[in-house]
Amino acid sequence: MKSFYIAAISGVVVWICAIMFFVFFGEFVLFSPGTNEFLTSTILLLIGTGLLLWGVTYIYAKIDQSENSPLRFGMMGTVIGLVFDSISLANYHSIFPNLDDTQVIAFTVWMSFAYALYLIIPSFINYLQKTKLNKK
Repeated sequence: MKSFYIAAISGVVVWICAIMFFVFFGEFVLFSPGTNEFLTSTILLLIGTGLLLWGVTYIYAKIDQSENSPLRFGMMGTVIGLVFDSISLANYHSIFPNLDDTQVIAFTVWMSFAYALYLIIPSFINYLQKTKLNKK
C-alpha cells in the first residue's frame, strides 16, 4: 500500500512540474495548430517530455523497488494527471491567463501525446527490468 502513496505523490509532483512549465513558458512554446511552428514545437516538446519521463521513471524505480513499480508510477501518474488536467482545462482562463484559445488547443494536443508516453515509457522500463531479472 505504501508504494501506491509514493506513486500518487510522484504523480502529483510530475503534474505540478508540467503544468507550471506551461504556465510560465506556454506562450513561448505553444503555437496555433496548422502552422509549421506548431508541428516543430510539438515534436520538440514531446521529445523533451519522453526524455524527462524516462529519467523520472528510472529514478522512481530506484526509489520504489517493489515489483512492477514503473507500471504503478505510469498508471497512477496518468490517472491523477488526467483528473487534474480536466479541471485545469475547464478553468483554463484562470490557470493559463497568458494563453489564447489556439495555444490551449496546442497544449491539449501535447497533453494527449504526453499521457500516451506516460503509459508507454514506464511499461517499457518495467519490461526491461523483468527481462534483466530473467537473465540473472
